[in-house]
Amino acid sequence: MPLLLSYFQRSAQAIDSFNEQVGRCVSWLSLALVLVTFCIVVLRYLFDLSWVMMQESIIYLHSLVFMLGAAYTLKHEGHVRVDIIYQRCTATVKAWIDLLGTLLLLLPVAGFMLWSSWGYVSDSWDIMESSRNSGGLPFVYLLKTSLLLMPGLLILQGLSLLMTKIVFLFEIDVKHG
Repeated sequence: MPLLLSYFQRSAQAIDSFNEQVGRCVSWLSLALVLVTFCIVVLRYLFDLSWVMMQESIIYLHSLVFMLGAAYTLKHEGHVRVDIIYQRCTATVKAWIDLLGTLLLLLPVAGFMLWSSWGYVSDSWDIMESSRNSGGLPFVYLLKTSLLLMPGLLILQGLSLLMTKIVFLFEIDVKHG
C-alpha cells in the first residue's frame, strides 16, 4: 500500500505541475485580451478603423482563458462553492467531501462534456471550419478543440485531487489506526 500511495503522490504532483504550467501560459492570454481590446477601441474611435479578425480574436482569447484556465482554477481552489458547511468541517471531513464531489460530480460531468463534444469538434476538424464572417479568423476548428481540452484538463486535475485526498485519508487512518 505505501508504494501505491507514493505513486499517487508522484502522479498528483506531475498533474499539478502540468496544470500549473498550462494556467501560467493561459494567464498571458488575459494580457493579450486587454491589449487587443485596447487596440480595437483606439482604432475604432480615433481612426474609424475596424477589422472582423480583430473582433473575433477577442472571442477566441476570452474563450481560451476560461476554457483552458478551469483546471488551474480548480487546482488553486478558486471555483465558487457554497461553503456554509464546508468551512466549519475538519480536514478529514473536507477531504471526504472533496473526494466524493470529485467522484460523483466533477469526473462524470467532465467525462460527459468530453464525450458529448467529441463529434462536434470532429466535424469541425473534418471541414477545417472557419469563420462565417468575411475577413474572420479561419481557425474555428482550433477554438472548438478547447471543448475537448477543458474537460480533459479538468479530468486530470480531478484525478490529482482524488489521489491527493486518498493519500491524505489513508495517512490519517494510519496515524489513528
